Order: sequence, then C-alpha cells, then structure tokens
Amino acid sequence: MKRIRLIATGGTIACMPTEHGLAPGLDAHALLDYAGTSAQNVECVDLFNMDSSNIQPEEWCKIAEKVLKSSWDYDGIVITHGTDTMAYTASMLSFMLRGIGVPVVLTGSQYPITYPDSDGRKNLQNALLAARELPGGVYICFGNAIIKGCRAVKTRTTSLDAFESINYPYVGMVANGRCYSLAMPEKKQELSFSDALDPRVALIKLVPGTSPALLESLISCDVRGVVVEAFGLGGMHNFRRDHTESIRKLIAAGIPVVLTSQCLYEASTPDVYEVSEPLRNAGVISARDMTTEAAVTKLMWVLGQTDDPEQIRALMRQNLCGEIME
Repeated sequence: MKRIRLIATGGTIACMPTEHGLAPGLDAHALLDYAGTSAQNVECVDLFNMDSSNIQPEEWCKIAEKVLKSSWDYDGIVITHGTDTMAYTASMLSFMLRGIGVPVVLTGSQYPITYPDSDGRKNLQNALLAARELPGGVYICFGNAIIKGCRAVKTRTTSLDAFESINYPYVGMVANGRCYSLAMPEKKQELSFSDALDPRVALIKLVPGTSPALLESLISCDVRGVVVEAFGLGGMHNFRRDHTESIRKLIAAGIPVVLTSQCLYEASTPDVYEVSEPLRNAGVISARDMTTEAAVTKLMWVLGQTDDPEQIRALMRQNLCGEIME
C-alpha cells in the first residue's frame, strides 16, 4: 500500500469546545483515529494548530517546505486545514509547488470531527483515498468532490458541499470507497519549487460610488500589487468618479493592477465594452477566468519572482498550473 503523510494545520476539523468558542485542539494522530481503515500506512506530522483565519503567507511557506520534503519519501500527502482560507492555501501551493510529482490533497470539515454528525470523518477518509489514486498536483477534496487547487472557491459557510470548482471541470469524485476521475489528465511538467513571494497585495472590490481616492491611497500604503474586482466583464466608473486616472497612477508608481470580475463564473476582459477601453490603454492585466483567490496568490508569487513590469505582466498572463483556461 502507498505511503501517505498526513500534515495537520488545525482548522474546524481539529476543533474542541472552549469557554471562548471552538478552537483547534486535536493533533494529527487524534484526527487519524477517526479515519478507520483509511488510516493504514499513514504517518502523521503536526505543523501547527491554527484557525485558518490566521493562516498567512508565512504559514504557506512552512506548509510548502514540509510538503516538498515529504514528497521525497511519501507517495501522497494530505493536509488538514480550516475551510475559510483553504482555497487561498491551495492556490498558493499550486504556484509554489508547480509540477510536484505526488498528489497533495487539502481537506477539512464544516463541523469538528468529534461531533457525531461531523463531515470531517468522511472528508478525511476521502482525502486519504484520493492521495493514493490521484496524479501529482494540488487538490481540495471536500464533500465527495475533488477540485483542482487553483480553481477552488469556498461558496457556502455551513453546507457540507462548501467548495466549488470555478471555470474548470471537477477533477474527480469519491463514492462507495472509490475515486473516480472526471477530467482528462494534464500534461506533466518538471517540479519547479519557489517559496519566494511578496504578500503586499491589496484586493479591492468596487461598489457603485467607490472613490478614486481609495485606489490612489494604496500608493502610500506599501502595496506592491493590486487586484480589482470590477463589475461584470471588467467595468469601472469612467465619469463623475473616474477610476481610470487612479489606475494610471498606480501603474506609473510601479504597482501592477490585475482586473478580475465580481462574477464567479466565466472570464473577465477589458476588451469588449467602451467603458473598459481606458483601462486597457492604461495597462491593466486581465485575470481572464482565474478565481479571485488564484489572482491574488499568483500576483503575490509573481512579485516574489521579479520586479520587472514586463516580466510581471508576462507571468500573470501565462498559464502556470491550470489557473487560466488556454
């Protein structure tokens, strides 16, 4: 049987009641006790025990390093993680561990694994099974669905099917103790590990009436990159409160601006409507069909690789690990 490493980072799946509310308390071995027969030939390691609302770029680097070292000795890796930032972690690991030769499967639960009706037991069992069956890559396994890491978004706060695959087919599903493939296997690539990243990226969601001064204020906030969730295909105000000049000022200050949509599904582009033409001329980078989580983490990762504006633009436009549909 294949050797699996279980890396625990905390999250709801590991939570215990405290006088202040639920808080992570179970270690990897305690979680594995709930996995039944799926626990065979699994070795545990505790990386940290945190609510995922506290998972930040520093933790991403520690997770990526532990995954890389584990990939030398194990056939598959399962990471238990809180659901709230799991999509961000899965996206960032997809960029940091491009071409990894073993499956890296993130999972967690909406209810603590100790609860009688918890989804944690099934999710952990399914993730361990997926880690034995999937090809190399980063995935989320949750509620019977297997999702490509850089395409996952948490769309529900309490439902057991909390995650969806956005603009990409589901990789597979787990049912009746078996893992079924739903997507064509991707072309293999060589491992390219880099944990250099720059967390100084701001995400701005526009609302009707957003002041251009809000965007311009980022220049003095030690921000190195901006992702803007615009309207529809990528529209922003261009009269009364004209955002175009603010975008130009950001780009002139050496701050790349990535334009995405507030819509979950389908691609954004500044190439269709007249209202977006000034943005295109100003030099915004289209996120196309990337999720917001992927756009943010990719920009952090790209800024860790280079500070050259043209190289940043080229890398953001390049499909690195399936985050953009070609």
